[in-house]
Amino acid sequence: MRILLVRHYKTLINLDDRIMGWGDAPRAGDWEADLLHVEATLREAAVRVDAIYSSALERARGTARYYARQRGIHLIHESPALNEVNYGELYRKPKKWVARHIPEYKTDPDYVFPGGESFRQMQRRSVAFVTSLQLCHPTDTLLLVVHAGVIRGLVCHFLGLPFGPNLKRKVSHRYLGELVIERDHCVHYDEIGVPSGFVREGAVRVPHLPEWTGAALDNVQRS
Repeated sequence: MRILLVRHYKTLINLDDRIMGWGDAPRAGDWEADLLHVEATLREAAVRVDAIYSSALERARGTARYYARQRGIHLIHESPALNEVNYGELYRKPKKWVARHIPEYKTDPDYVFPGGESFRQMQRRSVAFVTSLQLCHPTDTLLLVVHAGVIRGLVCHFLGLPFGPNLKRKVSHRYLGELVIERDHCVHYDEIGVPSGFVREGAVRVPHLPEWTGAALDNVQRS
């Protein structure tokens, strides 16, 4: 199974550097420029997408609809298992205020946010969902429209990286990550969009082949 990970469009709360979590916000004025950049990358790579999945949050659903229209795909699969971490009572709080008053923010993956959940809980539900997709898409290419926190959680899990030290890695709205998963294990990871903090800061070198086998990649549709 080949998974292409993209982040949702940019929102006004993203621009204001505030906590969003399970809340939502209107699109930023230049939201489409990021999606056009990712779409151009997909087309340049001649990627054929078999199915599109997104979180249940509107910013991800709206982004998924955009990519679906470009491909003539009429069905988008949505799941709250792919939602961003639930920050609970911190919705719309400035991130600088949160970092100052809650030292566990972006440092302790097991800290449960008031009225919400922990990064670890978010990681477990999203990993379980992605792993389950192998049952119905063993050789398909899937486009997953998710969130920065979910992307960090998936990358850390499938590449065997510690979660806590990587909670602050930057993930651009032009990020495009590629995971090839076979029998619950990642056999290939790459970034074909704007590099994330994982790559720019040297935590991961791409292409990353933790358990590479030629047969694994041969079984995945590459076009």
